[in-house]
Amino acid sequence: MKAVIKTQFSFPKQKSLYVGKVRDVYNIDDKYMAMVVSDRISAFDVVLPKGIPYKGQVLNQIAAKFLDATADIVPNWKLATPDPMVTVGLKCEGFRVEMIVRGYLAGSAWREYKAGARTLCGVPLPEGMVENQKFPTPILTPTTKADEGHDENISRDEIIRTGLVSKEDYEQLEHYALALFQRGTEIAAQKGLILVDTKYEFGKRDGKIYLIDEIHTPDSSRYFYADGYEERLAKGEHQRQLSKEFVREWLMANGFQGKTGQQIPEMTDDIVNSITDRYIELYEHITGETFQKAEDCADIVGRIEKNVTECLKNL
Repeated sequence: MKAVIKTQFSFPKQKSLYVGKVRDVYNIDDKYMAMVVSDRISAFDVVLPKGIPYKGQVLNQIAAKFLDATADIVPNWKLATPDPMVTVGLKCEGFRVEMIVRGYLAGSAWREYKAGARTLCGVPLPEGMVENQKFPTPILTPTTKADEGHDENISRDEIIRTGLVSKEDYEQLEHYALALFQRGTEIAAQKGLILVDTKYEFGKRDGKIYLIDEIHTPDSSRYFYADGYEERLAKGEHQRQLSKEFVREWLMANGFQGKTGQQIPEMTDDIVNSITDRYIELYEHITGETFQKAEDCADIVGRIEKNVTECLKNL
């Protein structure tokens, strides 16, 4: 199976193409979006040199399942998944912030806490916490939405004061984000997992707020195995986790954190295959279903083009 690292389609009524770190987003007549989830992988806001086979399919199919499972909480952009690697949906004007919800002190939040920070995005953090400890209640730590480079932490007050998002809209985003996190937590618990933290993106269309992009995938979320969590926490051991953090840890162990002058370590076939396996593992744990690899055809890009074109005819 070859990794899909680039697409360059010309769909009927296509207005533009936005190429993100992982997704290629096609604007169809300013009404719809065809989002191709490539096999590219990024860490520390850098796209790594090799793609990960089946990663795009994993992300797209998990996101589709969670969009369907949360549609009663907030309307979302999804209309169809015509290909294992593609979602087609409504075009919305995205808010310029990402809503990060954290249930546990992990990842970048832990790194800042360990360095002495006791507030994060204006949210006070309790003293005496240890890595991967659960917060008394989930916290919201939004970031700016950068087109290029690093997203930056920002507080609720800054967002509202600067007019990045109106007070009314921001309060609605907070409500939606916390409700989605609660639903994701409940679904994860049913599968023996802990939803540690995640990010949500929202947009607006005709004055209505929609959930957009991916949701509860290993690229946007961190999961721990519930079994053994307390014992590992008490011993100060690393948690068994299913997320992209293991990629970041591999990079850090090899001297790369996305800083100027640092060299991305060699991505051997073994490394690439192990990342594929971890993505499939998460899919199977979080969905409770066996991952069905898409047909291993010689022309995956051609398959995508055919499936999306057929879908767009029916919109």
